[in-house]
Amino acid sequence: MPPFTLTLLLRAGQLPRLLPGLLSAAAAVVLALAVHSMVAVLPAMTLAVAFGLLAANVPGLSGWTAGQGRPGLDFAGKHLMRAGIVVLGLKVSLVDVLGLGWAALLLITGVVLAAFAGTYGISRLFRLPPPVALLIATGFSICGASAIGAMAAARRIRQHDAVLPVALVTLCGTLAIGVLPLLIRPLGLSPAVFGAWAGASVHDVGQVVATAQTAGASALAVAVVVKLTRVILLAPMVAAAGLHHRSSAAPGTGLKRPPIVPLFVLGFVALAALRTTGWLSPGTLDAAAVLQDVLLGMALFGLGSAVRVGELLHTGARALLAALASWLLIAGLGLGAAFLMIR
Repeated sequence: MPPFTLTLLLRAGQLPRLLPGLLSAAAAVVLALAVHSMVAVLPAMTLAVAFGLLAANVPGLSGWTAGQGRPGLDFAGKHLMRAGIVVLGLKVSLVDVLGLGWAALLLITGVVLAAFAGTYGISRLFRLPPPVALLIATGFSICGASAIGAMAAARRIRQHDAVLPVALVTLCGTLAIGVLPLLIRPLGLSPAVFGAWAGASVHDVGQVVATAQTAGASALAVAVVVKLTRVILLAPMVAAAGLHHRSSAAPGTGLKRPPIVPLFVLGFVALAALRTTGWLSPGTLDAAAVLQDVLLGMALFGLGSAVRVGELLHTGARALLAALASWLLIAGLGLGAAFLMIR
């Protein structure tokens, strides 16, 4: 948590009200990281969402997450998500990304744009509201829940509307971990091609790692670089959405116009630039990776704890079908791109 945010909380006397939810989110992240360390194929961030879902729907815990724990969990879902996105910038080295070559970079950019447009169109075809469709398209095409949080902040979309997209992107990313490795032999994929496919089509960074490592170290190396190239596109995509939102805000309404680029996106870009300089030691980067996991894990637990399975089954059938159709679209686009990149 940034020091100035903590100072404001203390001055406003809000910390005691937020503490129960924040502590529960922190405990959930510790548990998620412990399970991940024992079962590497289960990404910690996916587990954090799953634990949030359990907390929201298990008798005895559901009342607490909706009551005493809710303020802190909402704070985590909003503010810690933004802080985690800033730290995510330290995973991105422009040197590694540029090493793919301009042809591959243009290809990956095309896949992201096509996936974004296609997923948004599919979501609207299934009559999902425009804000939800936008968040689903962002999460599926760029980098999962982190991208959803960034886009929601840039477009001033309610946190409640981000809950369903986060649940769907987590579900489909987890599905990819189990399904994609089963297709290596039937499709005759080399480790490099499979790694490029995972990096170009799986949503969250942790899910990419869990998927690609099943084909070995060479597949994992390719997958991470391709995935981080998609992560870089988070900044321009969110900036473009923020600029559009700002320009479409009706003048003279008295409402405060949103910034062109949210500050946390600028922080993401700044830390990516810092990582690219090579000045940071491996120990510093490792510590930053842990901090990022903690921040994003707490945020995802907070969002997951707002999902009521009964409501999700009642209202989310169309969204689930849209998500599965989008998952197939992105898998197809990613596979085509992988064959073109790795020859």
